[in-house]
Amino acid sequence: MPLTPRVDRTHAGRSAPDALRRRTGNARRRKAAALLASAVSVCLLAASAPAVPLGVGDRLFPHLGNPGYDVASYDLSFSYPGSNSKPLTAVTTIDAWTTTELDSINLDFAHGEVRSVEVDGRPAAFTGAGEDLVVTPDEPLPAGSWMRITVRHTSDPVSADDRDGGWVRTTDGLAMANQADVAHLVFPCNDHPSDKAMFTIRVTVPDGYTAVANGLPTDVDRVGRATTWTYRTQHPMATELAQVSIGRSTVLHRDGPHGLPVRDVVPTKDRAALEPWLKKTPAQLAWMEDKVGPYPFETYGILMAAADTGFELETQTLSLFEKDLFTEPAYPKWYVESIMVHELSHQWFGDSVSPRTWSDLWLNEGHATWYEALYAEAKGGRTLDARMKAAYGASDRWRAVGGPPAAPKPPTPGQKISIFRANVYDGAALVLYALRLEIGHESFERLERAWVQGHRDGTASTTDFVHLASEISGRDLGGFLHDWLYGEKTPPMPGHPDWKAVAPAVASVK
Repeated sequence: MPLTPRVDRTHAGRSAPDALRRRTGNARRRKAAALLASAVSVCLLAASAPAVPLGVGDRLFPHLGNPGYDVASYDLSFSYPGSNSKPLTAVTTIDAWTTTELDSINLDFAHGEVRSVEVDGRPAAFTGAGEDLVVTPDEPLPAGSWMRITVRHTSDPVSADDRDGGWVRTTDGLAMANQADVAHLVFPCNDHPSDKAMFTIRVTVPDGYTAVANGLPTDVDRVGRATTWTYRTQHPMATELAQVSIGRSTVLHRDGPHGLPVRDVVPTKDRAALEPWLKKTPAQLAWMEDKVGPYPFETYGILMAAADTGFELETQTLSLFEKDLFTEPAYPKWYVESIMVHELSHQWFGDSVSPRTWSDLWLNEGHATWYEALYAEAKGGRTLDARMKAAYGASDRWRAVGGPPAAPKPPTPGQKISIFRANVYDGAALVLYALRLEIGHESFERLERAWVQGHRDGTASTTDFVHLASEISGRDLGGFLHDWLYGEKTPPMPGHPDWKAVAPAVASVK
């Protein structure tokens, strides 16, 4: 998820790269109080012990995710009324295994009206607790049992502009942006990347609209003046990576490497203007495969949304981009293409191999930034060494503001995406640069391929990466990488004793 730069019109006479600036504060934010005010509207069917929000203990988001079960699949059904001023009606079905005996089941859900809940086909009591929907079946569920939870609810895009994510309103419909951990503003779920699952997504839209979601289409059913589009993933997916596009859109098809189906979703009226960018994807896929191995999913494509999100997002098999990134003439060609590769590389780093905790975010963004920079060097002449030297100079400041790459500071209250700071982008890519210098190009490239192959369709942690790097290099890298990943100060750069980090400014005390 790179933040989208915005053009600084006061420097129109400077070169295009100098006229760009990252927007870190313009995206509209939702205060925690507003989230609580619009929390799940529920009907309490039975009373028992007070319901409490739970979590899997993530250091950055302690109340997200839920213990006691492992989700196998989600079946999501949305019905779009043809207007963003009304909520969608929805049914979410969750199939899961219990890992402990459960008297009640916590789901993450915080923006919609819950109309009914069933567990294994029988009505269940439910209530809200914080950002959790707490479900009480008519009898406890033993450990190791299979359960099916069906929630009939609404999914509300009305306040989408006031939130960090969830439904994003476009000029002609909706899209999703669920990072970090805001899928539960759209549908009930176990909203943590450590619990990946298969997805089936059904979307019913009025005539004139097209719906596209993660994975491949399995059915198109037209009844009267509405069409239901069904998509299914062939690989497990984290909730934060779910995508649904609803709009007056055209879906364009082309072949990628080895016959991979590539499909792009664009506003129909912009189809011709955007095609020069879209046709670059097959070559970019081939470039990434040459670096790290086969593409890990069943399809890929770009969703160009007519929306102001402030970022681009690696939703699985269908990356979300602001259309303006491709139509703003001040953005140089090499820059736009490198951002396309940033999101593409996330399909390996972050989507196929997902972070076990949000503190492992650097593995996502550091790698995506790394391949973005390599592509900019190969195709745009922007040298990697120059970018890394500049990053080294700023690294101590980034660590002071956001924490070291593998121990980022918690998000600003009410702004979950504020964990996406420079320390996990170029600051984390700097770690990979130092590692490559330390172990050599050949070992580093073997490490990258082994990482995405060994953890494909799973989750992995910083500890896993350190262990694999040590194994492939033939020596213990724990101490070396610990300083780079967790140190308050940036360690010396191997081979570059002349590089200096600029000390962070110290605020005066009055």
